[in-house]
Amino acid sequence: MKSKLFTPVTFGPLTLRNRTIRSAAFESMCPGNVPSQQLLDYHRSVAAGGIGMTTVAYAAVCQSGLSFDRQLWMRPEIVPGLRRLTDAVHTEGAAVGIQLGHCGNMSHKSICGCLPVGASSGFNLYSPTLVRGLRAAELPGLARAYGDAVRLARESGFDAVEIHAGHGYLISQFLSPYTNRRKDEYGGSLANRMRFMDMVMSEVMEAAGDDLAVLVKMNMRDGFKGGMEIDESLLVAERLAQSGAHALVLSGGFVSRAPMYVMRGEMPIRTMTHYMDSWWLKYGVRLAGRFMIPTVPFREAYFLEDALKFRERIRMPLVYVGGLVAREKIDEVLDDGFEAVQMGRALIHEPDFVNRMQREEQARCGCLHSNYCIARMYSLDMACHCHLKEPLPPAVQREIDELEKRG
Repeated sequence: MKSKLFTPVTFGPLTLRNRTIRSAAFESMCPGNVPSQQLLDYHRSVAAGGIGMTTVAYAAVCQSGLSFDRQLWMRPEIVPGLRRLTDAVHTEGAAVGIQLGHCGNMSHKSICGCLPVGASSGFNLYSPTLVRGLRAAELPGLARAYGDAVRLARESGFDAVEIHAGHGYLISQFLSPYTNRRKDEYGGSLANRMRFMDMVMSEVMEAAGDDLAVLVKMNMRDGFKGGMEIDESLLVAERLAQSGAHALVLSGGFVSRAPMYVMRGEMPIRTMTHYMDSWWLKYGVRLAGRFMIPTVPFREAYFLEDALKFRERIRMPLVYVGGLVAREKIDEVLDDGFEAVQMGRALIHEPDFVNRMQREEQARCGCLHSNYCIARMYSLDMACHCHLKEPLPPAVQREIDELEKRG
């Protein structure tokens, strides 16, 4: 069977040169919440490496949606910087999208400028901080913030937006019974829990018009008992299809409850704490990190079994993401009926991987899933340890070597 990998694919008004997309893996390259030269250079390198579309990650639609101090915050003053990035990517022949979202309760006042908000009141152990449940009257304004961010994305030259409705961030917090304990019309039944998502998608589709592709990243499962499971998630997918979304990106996991269900493998705790500035957080994570971030074994294409259930039922373009490191498995996924694939860590390790897959039918990325890039990203920036100019500290190097051996 002839490979589909290097054939064009269309999502709404957008056609990509091939079926590869750089997933919205958070770069942590925006100090002061503005785009940097480092962010531009990274996405240009992925575009030059042959990707169909690269995705700028996790841009907050408003200040209260910020999780990190090195995260994009969509506002008019950053449009010129984003335009330079999109122009650079387009010059390399790739399309460029931007992921838009709101962190909900996954923040701290020092980052987001207010008491963090979520679907329900509570306590976020990971910041740690109290969280205020959003009032119903606040939700239309938050939904409009998504629409405003889409308009800024168009002005900045993006070809697509990816609305983040998964991983335990705000839309996901409304969808999941684990985080949505509301007693009003936005809580209880799945129909009620989808109301905020519906409101957001109405604003997004109006803002996108007929010239901007809209993808939505969603959970197939939350990844733990008491979270969303496939039966409800299939209904969410059908609702998103009805909303007019052009494609769904099928993922899973909750950053506050099952973070490694999203990414798989083991979190290198010593590496993670090495880059932390706060002494109490550093030692707290070293003591409790294994409990807070339990290991979920990595295997190639780890979401495929669940994603196939969506492919059987959902009649719209679907993008597969999760554990793709080899052309042979990517070809298999595309032959299973998925319109495109997303990759994250493979392209952090090897930005030129797509070009190499075009040259080599048996191409396999050399990433050994130590997750150094993830551990570093929370405090510094996203980088593969194989590409650092400076040597790693001995203790960090030993941890990474051990994880790669266990692979």
